[in-house]
Amino acid sequence: MADPSSYRPRPGEIPDSPGVYRFRDEHRRVIYVGKAKSLRQRLANYFQDLAHLHPRTRTMVTTAASVEWTVVSTEVEALQLEYSWIKEYDPRFNVKYRDDKSYPYLAVTMNEEFPRVQVMRGQKKKGVRYFGPYGHAWAIRDTVDLLLRVFPVRTCSAGVFKNAARTGRPCLLGYIGKCSAPCVGRITPDDHWDLADEFCDFMAGRTGTYLRRLERQMVEAAEEMEYERAARLRDDIGALKKAMEKSAVVLADATDADLIAVAEDELEAAVQIFHVRGGRVRGQRGWVTDKVEEITTGALVEHALQQLYGEEKGDAVPKEVLVPALPDPVEPVQQWLAERRGSGVSLRIPQRGDKKALMETVQRNAQQALVLHKTKRASDLTTRSRALEEIAEALDLDSAPLRIECYDISHLQGDDVVASMVVFEDGLARKSEYRRFQIKGFEGQDDVRSMHEVITRRFRRYLAEKERTGEWADGEGLADDARHPNGDAAQNGDAAPDDGAAPDDGAARTDGRGLTDGQELTDGPALKDDDGRPKRFAYPPQLVVVDGGQPQVAAAQRALDELGIDDIAVCGLAKRLEEVWLPREDDPVVLPRTSEGLYLLQRVRDEAHRFAITYQRAKRAKRFRAGPLDDVPGLGETRKQALIKHFGSVKKLRSATIDQICEVPGIGRKTAETVAVALARATPAAPAVNTATGEIMDDDDGAPETTADAPGEPVSAGTPDERRGQER
Repeated sequence: MADPSSYRPRPGEIPDSPGVYRFRDEHRRVIYVGKAKSLRQRLANYFQDLAHLHPRTRTMVTTAASVEWTVVSTEVEALQLEYSWIKEYDPRFNVKYRDDKSYPYLAVTMNEEFPRVQVMRGQKKKGVRYFGPYGHAWAIRDTVDLLLRVFPVRTCSAGVFKNAARTGRPCLLGYIGKCSAPCVGRITPDDHWDLADEFCDFMAGRTGTYLRRLERQMVEAAEEMEYERAARLRDDIGALKKAMEKSAVVLADATDADLIAVAEDELEAAVQIFHVRGGRVRGQRGWVTDKVEEITTGALVEHALQQLYGEEKGDAVPKEVLVPALPDPVEPVQQWLAERRGSGVSLRIPQRGDKKALMETVQRNAQQALVLHKTKRASDLTTRSRALEEIAEALDLDSAPLRIECYDISHLQGDDVVASMVVFEDGLARKSEYRRFQIKGFEGQDDVRSMHEVITRRFRRYLAEKERTGEWADGEGLADDARHPNGDAAQNGDAAPDDGAAPDDGAARTDGRGLTDGQELTDGPALKDDDGRPKRFAYPPQLVVVDGGQPQVAAAQRALDELGIDDIAVCGLAKRLEEVWLPREDDPVVLPRTSEGLYLLQRVRDEAHRFAITYQRAKRAKRFRAGPLDDVPGLGETRKQALIKHFGSVKKLRSATIDQICEVPGIGRKTAETVAVALARATPAAPAVNTATGEIMDDDDGAPETTADAPGEPVSAGTPDERRGQER
């Protein structure tokens, strides 16, 4: 590891002008390329105190052994030179987009005497017109097959073309009218070139003029009683319209634009691009990149623009490029795009209308691409094995943690405090083992105390299960502080009930078919012991991960110590810098950002956070919808709705007699008496008042009535976005 001060340039050596700089390692390999409006100011940022640098930047400057720079005249020149050097040196610390596939294009070889329509991949060639990219090659062939009856352009290879010219016999397409057969002289080179040019115009989106011309020719042929020709023109028009239907109109006014969206997390980013030509989506492509450097969304967009248009010129760069965030500064990038196009290019963020709606679609595609990439990466057995080995090595474990449990606390400003437990076995999510907890030991916001309570309750269950199944030898048992004063195994809502119902502590189970947040599901047959008792917390993990830093890790370790458990490792993953914290350690463990172990820990932590916050939101929504009928034992949702529908409101139901309640289908006399007693005990809520008119609002409209025991939804403390920002 190099000391940056050993190669720091002397004061005054670095010019205060635009330029591009390169960091090299001890072997003279370029590891990072960057550009700057002022080289002096930018490079000074790399040579400050290492403690003030972002971890990724700190890794880069300590890996480097020298820095050099090149002065240019303008920021646009700096942008061009940066792109060239990144392509040339492929630096390890720069953002590198990698295609998730080699996208096929529809290509027309206008540089040949007889242009050919074909599928092309890879490097673009001069003189060839490209359309796309397409998701699949078969989509190109379907489109071409429809258009060949109208534009019978050559599609055969050079070998087939020469053989047909030698024998004087065209191929099958020439016989069935889907090729003009220039190989045997049925059409002149100039006429065939014009035909290919019309094909390109149609593919470029200039469809209206050509369709109107064909329709006019069809009408003229019909008037002249050339019905066979009119029928052929009719079929040609139908084929063109069918080809156009394959790409629906998404933007009006025949807009030419590229829409770029970015989905990212702390380690990776996915970029999706929709190519819109003539108002229609003509192509789509996407990339995924590792975020090797500390980078903003605007910088990711700038790198995507370089990747997308670095080798393009002319019409390949559209008039309009829509992005989720603008590079900083935006003027050099916009000027660079204009130079590549040869005319002005609008680079902006869509604010409203169809373009903003289409950008949201592109954003969803980017998010799905990132999720798919992570799923593919996680499903690879070799990768998972390497991740578990890296975690074991980094945390100094005796063996790879085949079962990992992760815990997270979620609340909204101290209300509805809940926790989640997710389980990963062999690096994959085991959703049937997920659990949810309500924090019952105290009220208010205290993540550390909540974490201690959850870990204690979970492992009390584990110890109680071990004792029940007789796994301990004689004389062994629960730790003293894990028992109640009467000597029995700790209950406190922690022992699992036998009937498969939801546990008292709010821990919820799933049936293995995925999670239904907000519901508490029962265990399926595969999750039961031989005696029929549900398996709940029978298996211990090798590693407990908590979402948080030193305080949360210390609380989890203290809970295990109090229970006498010393064979389970604990760590925490702090979200801000992705640092791994261990108990009784002052400094975190920093895993390399390319580490599969860090990726697995991050995925486990994110899943725990998702599960916790979804449960917390569902619990809060359920509390807001609560009413006096919710407290009636044995009264389900169907019969509650039947009562409200029959009487119209809770107020009218409260004034009904028992005999009247019995008239509701499905309500017996015993249930009617229970309902009447529950409503009599409930305190009616204060009447609502219209603040504009002073009118007292009645509840005869059928709205659920609130009670003191079941409060209605409180006044919003801010916008929905602000409230979500306060959730944890």
